[in-house]
Amino acid sequence: MSQKFKLIPLVAALYSGLLFASDIADVNDVVTAKDLPVLTQESQHSTASKRVTNLFTRAHYKPIRFDDALSSKVFDRYIESLDFNKSVFLAADIASFEQYRNQFDNALTTGKLDFTFDIFNLSMQRRFERYEYSLKLLETPMTFDKADEYYFDREDADWAKTQAELDELWRERVKYDALRLKMTGKDWPGIKELLTKRYHNAQKRLVQTNSEDVFQIVMNSFARSIEAHTSYLSPRRAEQFKMDMDLELEGIGAVLSYDEDYTVIRSLVPGGPADKSEQIKADDRIIGVAQDKEEFVDVIGWRLDDVVDLIKGPKGTKVRLQYLKGADDHGAPKVVEIIRDKIRLEDRAAKSEVFKAKYSDLTSKIGVIEIPGFYNNLSKDVKVELAKLKEAKVDGIIIDLRQNGGGSLYEATQLSGLFFDQGPVVQIHTLNNRIEEQKDRDGVTFYDGPLTVLVDRYSASASEIFAAAMQDYGRAVIIGEQTFGKGTVQQHKGLGRAYDLYDNPLGSVQYTIAKFYRINGGSTQHKGVIPDISFPSAIDPAEWGESQEDNALPWDSIVRAKYNSVDDLHPAIAYLSKAHAERIKSEPEFNYVFQDITRYKEEKDRKTISLVEAQRIKEKDDGEARALARTNERLTRLGEKPIESLDDAPDVLDDLDPFLEEAALITQDYIKFGRVAKK
Repeated sequence: MSQKFKLIPLVAALYSGLLFASDIADVNDVVTAKDLPVLTQESQHSTASKRVTNLFTRAHYKPIRFDDALSSKVFDRYIESLDFNKSVFLAADIASFEQYRNQFDNALTTGKLDFTFDIFNLSMQRRFERYEYSLKLLETPMTFDKADEYYFDREDADWAKTQAELDELWRERVKYDALRLKMTGKDWPGIKELLTKRYHNAQKRLVQTNSEDVFQIVMNSFARSIEAHTSYLSPRRAEQFKMDMDLELEGIGAVLSYDEDYTVIRSLVPGGPADKSEQIKADDRIIGVAQDKEEFVDVIGWRLDDVVDLIKGPKGTKVRLQYLKGADDHGAPKVVEIIRDKIRLEDRAAKSEVFKAKYSDLTSKIGVIEIPGFYNNLSKDVKVELAKLKEAKVDGIIIDLRQNGGGSLYEATQLSGLFFDQGPVVQIHTLNNRIEEQKDRDGVTFYDGPLTVLVDRYSASASEIFAAAMQDYGRAVIIGEQTFGKGTVQQHKGLGRAYDLYDNPLGSVQYTIAKFYRINGGSTQHKGVIPDISFPSAIDPAEWGESQEDNALPWDSIVRAKYNSVDDLHPAIAYLSKAHAERIKSEPEFNYVFQDITRYKEEKDRKTISLVEAQRIKEKDDGEARALARTNERLTRLGEKPIESLDDAPDVLDDLDPFLEEAALITQDYIKFGRVAKK
């Protein structure tokens, strides 16, 4: 994957420097194979490996045996992590690695991981060689008029047996990259310049690889060989995990990315220190960082995570950033001083709105609460949003859990309790074969009105706990797609000890300690939550979800908990399902959905793509023609003027969400059914 604009999901404190244009490093410096580091394990890695294996043996929900069978699994996963598309190693390389297939179990328990670093070092060398070959290919202009194709999905292919075979794979890849640029209007000199820069940057990233990168891959190869949701987190990733759960950090409030040797500001957190400075803006490039009155550090060409480490810091401390404005390569660097502060990541918090119909005949006042994740204190935030919607006198509410991968089990319980008086929410089966119940005990229902829950295939874990509880109690109608099917509970634990004296910190682990079950005794593991009203979906549950995860725990069931349903929704669901089915038959937006599903299913198993320009242009033109026709159909229905180019598409189209609109209509039908039923 290209490193360009690779976002670091860490909202960092920015830094600056006082460098003059003549002091700025040459971003076109070229590295050679001699610059590749020879990576070895660091002292803390041995201790971390032994602590991880000991912890998993004692505390993991799944019994673990350190034997050749496990070692073989770890070996395969490690090689896959280094070369998932079988385009770097030769078959001879893989054969030479076979001597280590049954050694991973002993290496992990003793902390002696030298051979894993040897394998990784060879992977860097091979990858560097591939980019060298790619650069040589650019010396000769390419043509795109003869039958040719790029074999981009090699998961099931054999390893290349010869250098010539491997060269052919990369010839296809480089030609694919070149054709994509040619289709944007670039001539060969422009293509060569851009790809040369891209491949050189890829080589620089290899040179910047460090030992912690290797250790993280090794440990995750081990962790994921045990169970699908067990993982090792490097110290930086552990810090990111904490930020994701708290939605808070101390810094300057900027999202950073990497683009051709520069650290680029992708966005600013509204109201954060960087935003309040009114100086630094999105697309500015940071070239130096200084702590308070210290000297600036030139960060051109640095790894993004290293730059972030310089920028972030405790609340109240100062950081200075030296930066270039936007795409201005010739302007004098500017400097801004920023005082770090505690930042709330509001864009990832729950938010509500009164839904405004875009094209339907919706007449009811429907509130929507979008919940991106189950972070700490989510239930308190949702309580605030519910109060806003109640004050707005909405007729019903949708809880939107689409794309919500879960989070805090405690928050799933607390959130559920806002919608019924009291009772069990979820059952937990622990390592010690005990069944525990997570309950709501306050005896208070904060919102008792009509409720629907919108889910999709990416709704997982805590999202499924909430949706299942609402379904089992008869408290809400569940709408959307079958959910992911993650029914396990993880614990996060640091590996460091107070007495450790290592120069670099140890990371942490996240490992499975229990399975959770619905209060009706069933499990969401593999099966997920089946909606009461299903939307059409391109995602086949048999091809995507927990059931397709390697080493996922099996489905099973336990005894039903003691609880009383709030309502029997079966009559309402029958009524709503019939109305929904009739409505989408004639709804153009759902006709588009069905068309997209058909096209996706026709193309999803493709493993090659044409390298013939005329064919690719035709495919592109056909796709744009379909998109333009669809856009103008939408604009006509919305009372807008048609357009001649997709570049002229108005912003009103960005707000179209046929699934949410249909969910609002279903909620309206639910409200009407309730009124009819009471007569």
